[in-house]
Amino acid sequence: MRIRAAIAVPAASAATAVLLLSAPQSQAATGDSPPVRCAEKTLPMRAKAAAGAPTVVRVSVSNRGARACLVDRVPTVTFGNLDGAALPTPQGGTGSYRLAPGRTAYADVRTIGDPADPEARRVDTVAVAASTAHRGRSFTAAQLGTGQQVLVWEPVTTWWQPTAAAADRAIGLS
Repeated sequence: MRIRAAIAVPAASAATAVLLLSAPQSQAATGDSPPVRCAEKTLPMRAKAAAGAPTVVRVSVSNRGARACLVDRVPTVTFGNLDGAALPTPQGGTGSYRLAPGRTAYADVRTIGDPADPEARRVDTVAVAASTAHRGRSFTAAQLGTGQQVLVWEPVTTWWQPTAAAADRAIGLS
């Protein structure tokens, strides 16, 4: 037979203990709440053609809020009036990416594999959002530095990365 000690604990303290014991260790120790979805107004977006790679657009998102927050693991990238969005590479892009305050995340988008592809479509704008719940920001081909139009066929995008170099490696630029 096993002996258990009985300790009298006030109801409020017991509830607090249960909450702390059920919280992940990182939260139980600090009392911090988990990050929430980033508010779009705190997330400036940037996009520009990668140097030396006119078929790759580097996008970035910065957290200008005071707290860490979550964006989608993969940016939502759409092209002019074409249906669909760039597909994540590697696959399995569902989930969240934690963005600390003052930090920037980077992703590369390959708009087309072969610029001479006869299936290529041409668009005037590319829209990028950090979350499917956000409207995002639209960039013209001129703002991107791709000329008058952006060539698109079977576009892919990397997951958010902590550095531009990591995004380049993920898309195969380095």
